[in-house]
Amino acid sequence: MAKYPFRSALVTGASSGIGAEMARLLGEAGVPTVLVARRGERLREIKDRYDDFEVLEADLGTADGQAATAERIASDDAPVDLVVNNAGFGTSGVFHELDVERLAGEVELNVKALTVLSHAALTAMVPRGRGYLLNVSSVASFQASPGLGVYAATKAYVTSLTEALHSEVKSSGVHVTALCPGLTKTEFQDHSNTSGLASRVPDLAWTSVGQVASTGLSDVASNRTISVPGVLYKTAVTFSDIMPRSLTRWVSGTVTR
Repeated sequence: MAKYPFRSALVTGASSGIGAEMARLLGEAGVPTVLVARRGERLREIKDRYDDFEVLEADLGTADGQAATAERIASDDAPVDLVVNNAGFGTSGVFHELDVERLAGEVELNVKALTVLSHAALTAMVPRGRGYLLNVSSVASFQASPGLGVYAATKAYVTSLTEALHSEVKSSGVHVTALCPGLTKTEFQDHSNTSGLASRVPDLAWTSVGQVASTGLSDVASNRTISVPGVLYKTAVTFSDIMPRSLTRWVSGTVTR
Protein backbone atom coordinates (compact mmCIF):
# COMPACT_ATOMS: atom_id res chain seq x y z
CA MET A 1 0.00 0.00 0.00
CA ALA A 2 1.41 3.38 -1.02
CA LYS A 3 1.94 6.03 1.63
CA TYR A 4 1.30 9.66 0.75
CA PRO A 5 1.88 12.91 2.64
CA PHE A 6 -1.60 14.19 1.81
CA ARG A 7 -3.97 14.76 4.73
CA SER A 8 -7.01 15.09 2.48
CA ALA A 9 -7.73 15.34 -1.24
CA LEU A 10 -10.18 16.50 -3.89
CA VAL A 11 -10.23 14.79 -7.29
CA THR A 12 -12.22 16.05 -10.27
CA GLY A 13 -13.33 13.72 -13.02
CA ALA A 14 -13.36 11.03 -10.34
CA SER A 15 -16.15 8.89 -11.80
CA SER A 16 -13.93 6.92 -14.21
CA GLY A 17 -10.46 6.46 -15.67
CA ILE A 18 -7.46 8.17 -14.12
CA GLY A 19 -9.57 10.08 -11.60
CA ALA A 20 -11.30 6.95 -10.31
CA GLU A 21 -7.96 5.16 -10.03
CA MET A 22 -6.49 8.05 -8.05
CA ALA A 23 -9.51 7.89 -5.76
CA ARG A 24 -8.87 4.18 -5.25
CA LEU A 25 -5.19 4.73 -4.42
CA LEU A 26 -6.03 7.53 -2.00
CA GLY A 27 -8.78 5.47 -0.40
CA GLU A 28 -6.48 2.50 0.13
CA ALA A 29 -3.91 4.85 1.67
CA GLY A 30 -6.54 6.18 4.10
CA VAL A 31 -6.64 9.71 2.65
CA PRO A 32 -10.08 11.36 3.06
CA THR A 33 -11.14 12.42 -0.43
CA VAL A 34 -13.78 14.60 -2.06
CA LEU A 35 -14.97 13.06 -5.34
CA VAL A 36 -16.14 15.55 -7.98
CA ALA A 37 -17.93 14.74 -11.25
CA ARG A 38 -21.33 14.98 -12.95
CA ARG A 39 -22.19 11.31 -12.49
CA GLY A 40 -23.16 11.20 -8.85
CA GLU A 41 -24.22 7.56 -8.89
CA ARG A 42 -20.73 6.45 -9.89
CA LEU A 43 -19.17 8.69 -7.26
CA ARG A 44 -21.36 7.21 -4.55
CA GLU A 45 -20.33 3.69 -5.57
CA ILE A 46 -16.69 4.69 -5.00
CA LYS A 47 -17.49 6.57 -1.77
CA ASP A 48 -19.12 3.52 -0.23
CA ARG A 49 -15.87 1.56 -0.44
CA TYR A 50 -13.82 3.88 1.77
CA ASP A 51 -14.06 5.78 5.03
CA ASP A 52 -14.23 9.58 5.05
CA PHE A 53 -15.02 9.97 1.36
CA GLU A 54 -17.33 12.76 0.21
CA VAL A 55 -19.30 13.29 -3.00
CA LEU A 56 -19.67 16.63 -4.74
CA GLU A 57 -21.88 16.21 -7.78
CA ALA A 58 -20.95 19.10 -10.06
CA ASP A 59 -20.69 19.85 -13.76
CA LEU A 60 -17.36 21.61 -14.12
CA GLY A 61 -18.33 22.67 -17.62
CA THR A 62 -20.62 25.25 -15.99
CA ALA A 63 -19.93 28.34 -13.90
CA ASP A 64 -22.11 26.94 -11.08
CA GLY A 65 -20.15 23.69 -10.97
CA GLN A 66 -16.84 25.54 -10.95
CA ALA A 67 -18.02 27.87 -8.17
CA ALA A 68 -19.30 25.03 -5.98
CA THR A 69 -16.03 23.12 -6.32
CA ALA A 70 -13.90 26.22 -5.71
CA GLU A 71 -15.95 26.91 -2.57
CA ARG A 72 -15.29 23.38 -1.30
CA ILE A 73 -11.55 23.77 -1.94
CA ALA A 74 -11.56 27.06 0.00
CA SER A 75 -13.30 25.58 3.06
CA ASP A 76 -11.50 26.28 6.35
CA ASP A 77 -13.69 23.82 8.26
CA ALA A 78 -12.54 20.83 6.19
CA PRO A 79 -9.39 21.97 4.34
CA VAL A 80 -8.25 20.16 1.20
CA ASP A 81 -4.56 19.27 1.13
CA LEU A 82 -4.33 17.89 -2.44
CA VAL A 83 -6.31 19.09 -5.46
CA VAL A 84 -6.24 16.96 -8.60
CA ASN A 85 -7.58 18.73 -11.70
CA ASN A 86 -8.34 15.68 -13.81
CA ALA A 87 -11.68 16.50 -15.46
CA GLY A 88 -11.45 17.07 -19.20
CA PHE A 89 -12.34 15.74 -22.64
CA GLY A 90 -11.14 15.85 -26.24
CA THR A 91 -12.65 16.14 -29.69
CA SER A 92 -11.27 14.24 -32.67
CA GLY A 93 -11.64 15.40 -36.26
CA VAL A 94 -10.89 18.14 -38.74
CA PHE A 95 -11.31 21.46 -36.94
CA HIS A 96 -13.65 23.23 -39.36
CA GLU A 97 -15.93 20.18 -39.60
CA LEU A 98 -16.49 19.88 -35.84
CA ASP A 99 -19.31 21.29 -33.72
CA VAL A 100 -18.06 24.64 -32.46
CA GLU A 101 -20.22 24.44 -29.33
CA ARG A 102 -18.54 21.18 -28.36
CA LEU A 103 -15.13 22.78 -28.94
CA ALA A 104 -16.13 25.76 -26.79
CA GLY A 105 -17.22 23.35 -24.05
CA GLU A 106 -13.87 21.59 -24.31
CA VAL A 107 -12.05 24.89 -23.71
CA GLU A 108 -14.45 25.73 -20.85
CA LEU A 109 -13.69 22.48 -19.02
CA ASN A 110 -10.05 21.86 -19.91
CA VAL A 111 -8.92 25.47 -19.51
CA LYS A 112 -11.33 27.68 -17.59
CA ALA A 113 -12.41 25.16 -14.94
CA LEU A 114 -8.82 24.11 -14.32
CA THR A 115 -7.77 27.76 -14.00
CA VAL A 116 -10.56 28.56 -11.53
CA LEU A 117 -9.81 25.52 -9.36
CA SER A 118 -6.04 26.02 -9.49
CA HIS A 119 -6.57 29.58 -8.30
CA ALA A 120 -8.83 28.40 -5.48
CA ALA A 121 -6.29 25.77 -4.46
CA LEU A 122 -3.29 28.08 -4.31
CA THR A 123 -5.29 30.85 -2.63
CA ALA A 124 -6.04 28.39 0.17
CA MET A 125 -2.72 26.56 0.28
CA VAL A 126 -0.07 29.28 0.04
CA PRO A 127 -1.08 31.08 3.27
CA ARG A 128 -1.01 27.70 5.04
CA GLY A 129 2.48 27.01 3.71
CA ARG A 130 1.43 23.54 2.62
CA GLY A 131 -0.51 21.84 -0.17
CA TYR A 132 -0.39 19.90 -3.40
CA LEU A 133 -1.83 20.75 -6.82
CA LEU A 134 -1.76 18.13 -9.58
CA ASN A 135 -3.02 19.26 -12.98
CA VAL A 136 -3.61 16.46 -15.48
CA SER A 137 -2.27 17.47 -18.88
CA SER A 138 -1.00 15.21 -21.69
CA VAL A 139 2.05 14.47 -23.81
CA ALA A 140 -0.08 16.10 -26.53
CA SER A 141 0.75 19.39 -24.80
CA PHE A 142 4.29 19.30 -26.18
CA GLN A 143 3.35 19.53 -29.85
CA ALA A 144 0.47 20.43 -32.16
CA SER A 145 -1.80 17.46 -32.88
CA PRO A 146 -3.65 17.60 -36.21
CA GLY A 147 -6.99 15.88 -35.69
CA LEU A 148 -6.94 16.75 -31.99
CA GLY A 149 -6.04 20.41 -32.42
CA VAL A 150 -8.17 21.98 -29.70
CA TYR A 151 -7.43 19.23 -27.19
CA ALA A 152 -3.67 19.57 -27.67
CA ALA A 153 -3.94 23.36 -27.45
CA THR A 154 -5.85 23.17 -24.16
CA LYS A 155 -3.28 20.80 -22.74
CA ALA A 156 -0.43 23.07 -23.88
CA TYR A 157 -2.12 25.73 -21.75
CA VAL A 158 -2.35 23.35 -18.79
CA THR A 159 1.32 22.40 -18.95
CA SER A 160 2.51 25.98 -19.43
CA LEU A 161 0.34 27.35 -16.61
CA THR A 162 1.36 24.57 -14.25
CA GLU A 163 5.07 25.11 -14.89
CA ALA A 164 4.61 28.81 -14.13
CA LEU A 165 2.69 28.11 -10.92
CA HIS A 166 5.33 25.61 -9.80
CA SER A 167 7.95 28.34 -10.03
CA GLU A 168 5.75 31.02 -8.45
CA VAL A 169 5.05 29.05 -5.25
CA LYS A 170 8.20 26.93 -4.98
CA SER A 171 9.36 28.74 -1.84
CA SER A 172 5.93 28.57 -0.16
CA GLY A 173 5.86 24.88 0.70
CA VAL A 174 3.19 24.15 -1.92
CA HIS A 175 3.87 21.53 -4.60
CA VAL A 176 2.54 22.02 -8.15
CA THR A 177 2.92 19.34 -10.84
CA ALA A 178 1.66 18.73 -14.39
CA LEU A 179 0.88 15.08 -15.09
CA CYS A 180 1.43 14.39 -18.81
CA PRO A 181 0.39 10.84 -19.71
CA GLY A 182 0.57 9.34 -23.18
CA LEU A 183 -1.99 6.93 -24.60
CA THR A 184 -4.01 5.45 -21.75
CA LYS A 185 -7.08 3.25 -22.20
CA THR A 186 -9.99 4.99 -20.49
CA GLU A 187 -13.45 6.27 -21.48
CA PHE A 188 -11.61 9.25 -23.03
CA GLN A 189 -11.28 7.38 -26.34
CA ASP A 190 -15.05 6.90 -26.58
CA HIS A 191 -15.81 10.49 -25.64
CA SER A 192 -13.26 11.95 -28.08
CA ASN A 193 -14.11 9.62 -30.98
CA THR A 194 -10.61 8.11 -30.94
CA SER A 195 -11.56 4.56 -29.93
CA GLY A 196 -10.07 3.28 -33.20
CA LEU A 197 -6.60 4.00 -31.83
CA ALA A 198 -6.75 0.85 -29.73
CA SER A 199 -6.60 -1.34 -32.84
CA ARG A 200 -3.99 0.76 -34.67
CA VAL A 201 -1.47 1.47 -31.95
CA PRO A 202 0.68 -1.38 -30.52
CA ASP A 203 0.21 -2.42 -26.92
CA LEU A 204 3.65 -1.17 -25.88
CA ALA A 205 2.51 2.40 -26.64
CA TRP A 206 -0.27 2.26 -24.03
CA THR A 207 0.23 3.06 -20.37
CA SER A 208 -2.12 1.64 -17.76
CA VAL A 209 -4.47 3.76 -15.70
CA GLY A 210 -2.77 2.42 -12.58
CA GLN A 211 0.68 3.47 -13.76
CA VAL A 212 -0.52 6.97 -14.67
CA ALA A 213 -2.37 7.54 -11.42
CA SER A 214 0.37 6.23 -9.14
CA THR A 215 3.08 8.15 -11.00
CA GLY A 216 1.13 11.39 -10.76
CA LEU A 217 0.49 11.09 -7.04
CA SER A 218 4.09 10.12 -6.30
CA ASP A 219 5.50 12.93 -8.43
CA VAL A 220 3.38 15.70 -6.92
CA ALA A 221 4.40 14.44 -3.49
CA SER A 222 8.03 14.75 -4.66
CA ASN A 223 7.35 18.21 -6.14
CA ARG A 224 8.31 17.35 -9.70
CA THR A 225 7.37 20.06 -12.18
CA ILE A 226 6.46 17.67 -15.01
CA SER A 227 5.39 14.05 -14.52
CA VAL A 228 5.51 11.78 -17.58
CA PRO A 229 4.59 8.13 -16.89
CA GLY A 230 6.48 5.47 -18.83
CA VAL A 231 9.93 5.32 -20.36
CA LEU A 232 8.55 5.52 -23.91
CA TYR A 233 6.81 8.82 -23.29
CA LYS A 234 9.64 10.28 -21.23
CA THR A 235 11.88 9.65 -24.25
CA ALA A 236 9.31 11.06 -26.67
CA VAL A 237 8.98 14.27 -24.64
CA THR A 238 12.75 14.68 -24.54
CA PHE A 239 13.04 14.29 -28.30
CA SER A 240 10.09 16.59 -28.96
CA ASP A 241 12.25 19.46 -27.71
CA ILE A 242 14.93 18.86 -30.35
CA MET A 243 12.93 17.49 -33.31
CA PRO A 244 11.73 19.91 -36.01
CA ARG A 245 8.15 21.00 -35.28
CA SER A 246 7.11 19.93 -38.78
CA LEU A 247 8.20 16.38 -37.97
CA THR A 248 6.42 16.25 -34.61
CA ARG A 249 3.23 17.52 -36.28
CA TRP A 250 3.47 14.79 -38.91
CA VAL A 251 4.02 12.05 -36.31
CA SER A 252 1.18 13.30 -34.14
CA GLY A 253 -1.19 13.63 -37.09
CA THR A 254 -0.36 10.14 -38.33
CA VAL A 255 -1.17 8.61 -34.92
CA THR A 256 -4.51 10.36 -34.54
CA ARG A 257 -5.82 9.67 -38.05
